Amino acid sequence: MNPAHEVLAATGRHSVAPAARTGGTGSLRTHAGLQTDVGVNRGATYGITARVSLAGKFRGELRVSCDDKSAALMASKMLGIDLDKIGAEMSDGLGEVCNMIAGNFKHKIAGLGNGCMLSVPTVTRGSDCINSADDSPVLDLRLLFESMPIIISLRIEN
Repeated sequence: MNPAHEVLAATGRHSVAPAARTGGTGSLRTHAGLQTDVGVNRGATYGITARVSLAGKFRGELRVSCDDKSAALMASKMLGIDLDKIGAEMSDGLGEVCNMIAGNFKHKIAGLGNGCMLSVPTVTRGSDCINSADDSPVLDLRLLFESMPIIISLRIEN
């Protein structure tokens, strides 16, 4: 049994979906005012993506993707800076949101605690990155932030 499945088996879970929903949306509602919406455009383009890798007992990657306007608005709300003055803080803010979601998620899985480490967030724009081509399972959570689509993805290494 691989480490991710061992963690899930130890918690009595068969999937990460309940933990991801609890960890992801609960944390985001508190910090960024997000709402789930089944009507989010699945064809939407996302110009900026933040990533945090998970290593140890649970291996994978958490991603938060959105357009520049959403990322700038998140940073503005987090830092209390006027939207028109947001610059490099846009990437820093999205990276921190991704880091908070990943940290909250790892603490929601019983028994994981210090057995899972998080990487420093990495933020890329457009097609500046290579997406994993493996067959690892991915959980996508599509949300609206101030009526703008974002996607949170959790990839679990097999």
